[in-house]
Amino acid sequence: MAVLPGSVSCERSHPKVLIQTELGEIVVEMYPDKAPITATNFLSLVEQDVYTNAIFYRVVRMDNQPHSRVKIEVIQGGLSDDDLVNIYSPIDHETTETTGIKHTDGVISMARNEPGSASTEFFICVGDQSELDFGGERNPDLQGFAAFGKIIRGMEVGRVIHARPDSGQYLVNPVRILEIERIN
Repeated sequence: MAVLPGSVSCERSHPKVLIQTELGEIVVEMYPDKAPITATNFLSLVEQDVYTNAIFYRVVRMDNQPHSRVKIEVIQGGLSDDDLVNIYSPIDHETTETTGIKHTDGVISMARNEPGSASTEFFICVGDQSELDFGGERNPDLQGFAAFGKIIRGMEVGRVIHARPDSGQYLVNPVRILEIERIN
């Protein structure tokens, strides 16, 4: 887009983070303009190095959720240990109805129990997951999850993680997150 002298470009550069895993790199574009609470929280955790040596520890696939009426496909990462997670304050819940960010392939979102309980744990959608949006039936509260960005490079790494062996949705060998860093 050409910008004329003296004019201001309408394009905004979204912050990007690099997730370095032992299996390869994933680049995520964040949307703080649409999901300010959630994206700002995640970026703050990145800047504090909270995710250095974290892990991808959970995979949810069609074949490992036999008792779930509403099936989804995601990989989940973060600190994994509740004692570590509980150190960080939960954030207010931003629904997809508010942000407009739907749970499509490669979207990153916060894991939670109750609305307003998310803090450090996140997941990446493998394929489109509309049941995770506001009104979706994955959670009985119908509030969905707080999406805040999308993978722009490296989704193949996410798919490799998603295909790894699990036991009851938890990876037999969790995938180490070496570091997550902001790259712009």
